[in-house]
Amino acid sequence: MKRIIFLLLIACSTLTAFADSSADQPKRPEKVIANLNTIIELHGHKAGQSFAINRNPNTNIIESSEKIATFSCFTYDASFETIAESFMADEPLCYQILHMVPGNKEVFKLKVVTNEGSKTIVLRSKKEQEMWLMCTKNPENPQLRDAYAIVWEEMGDDDVNFEVEGTVYMITSLRPDIYEKSAESNKRMFKIEGRVDANIADSLYNIYIADSRDALYALDDDDYVACVPVVNKRFEFQTELDHPMVGRLRCIFPDGSLCSAWIDLDFVPGETYRITVHNGYYDEDRDYERRVGRQSGRSLLVTDSPRVVVADTLNVNSERTADNEMDNWLKTISPEQKMRFEMKGKVLESDMEALQGIYEQVGEQFSEAQDFNKKMGIEGAGNAWTPHFDSLYEQIVTLNKKMDADIQDFLKEAKAAHIPSSGLIKLIGNILGEAYSEQNKKLTVMLLADPSKKGKKAQKYVQKLTEKYMEEMNKLVDEPKW
Repeated sequence: MKRIIFLLLIACSTLTAFADSSADQPKRPEKVIANLNTIIELHGHKAGQSFAINRNPNTNIIESSEKIATFSCFTYDASFETIAESFMADEPLCYQILHMVPGNKEVFKLKVVTNEGSKTIVLRSKKEQEMWLMCTKNPENPQLRDAYAIVWEEMGDDDVNFEVEGTVYMITSLRPDIYEKSAESNKRMFKIEGRVDANIADSLYNIYIADSRDALYALDDDDYVACVPVVNKRFEFQTELDHPMVGRLRCIFPDGSLCSAWIDLDFVPGETYRITVHNGYYDEDRDYERRVGRQSGRSLLVTDSPRVVVADTLNVNSERTADNEMDNWLKTISPEQKMRFEMKGKVLESDMEALQGIYEQVGEQFSEAQDFNKKMGIEGAGNAWTPHFDSLYEQIVTLNKKMDADIQDFLKEAKAAHIPSSGLIKLIGNILGEAYSEQNKKLTVMLLADPSKKGKKAQKYVQKLTEKYMEEMNKLVDEPKW
């Protein structure tokens, strides 16, 4: 019962579950793995193989591994003939793929980073060699990179039986982009690296930049600083910044019209934001949000970032002092009051679970649409089937009205029991940070697929509630502390 007042915080945390409901989890390139393993099994040199694996002694989780094997075979061997086919079949699962043909003089090295340091493995050392390389995120640990490569050289002179000799590499290590920044990287450079699905590869992206959220929202549609094309299902933007700013990423459809929804994010010098855009939703770099975005508490997009009210610029008690005040206050309230807090907390938890169920339905409809379009072989944003959410938008508004009333009831009970100001600030901050900011994100995704009037109404209502609780918290922060 010691922490009964923070049942709302526990309930709010359940809402984070639907943050990943529509996200695609990383998958292994099974065709590439099977192909390379077959080559090793059938044609590998037993004396030319090396294998190593390192696990965390406390968790038993793999931190790095290497499997390197030399081989020789003929070009007409079945496993060798399917190399290109397997790599291209698994291409959608990777974030880097590279094919180098004989005649290219470039030497290729792979950087391998572990907790013990880093090293470089030379994969391709001669212009006579051909190479395929694929890098993917490790499905069990997104901090790791799985690299699969095969390099070979034709050795025979026979016009019929060309013999090749080569090496297979299957390496898991820490992602260099996270754990080792190049000394040559420009610390003032901010980058956006994007991937898009094949059926929306003919779109463009407008980039907007401003010094603050208010300045960003004051920009007109034509006030963009760059219009970035999609090339080979990828787009990229970079600019040098002297200080953190805010920006917007907005899609332009093939007919020239602007998408009714967009993505606002913090533009931070020295950082790279990565995003994968699907037909109607997107997967973003959640670690970026944790480092520098809304989840970090340092975001300039303050509407969805209530945690900034506990920043150094505000004269409020520290986190530890707030917890001590709450501990002392909880000792003064009666068992009857604690019971009422618990009951009201369970009501709010029920509200959160109901909203979570709605957004899980959204994820299911996205998956169904994606499976249908794939099954039917539909390509092109104009032809693909997209889900419609009008009934869900209505339910979201209804549930948020109920949750708002229940939050007010809970806060009224807390104020009547003379909860410390620091505890009330923390409580409302968690309501904003976990409940409403997550909903704003989910509604933005939904509006990308179904920008209906009911959808815009639902988003406007949730934003109105966000501003309502932000104002209430700011009043508490600005109260004199004497």
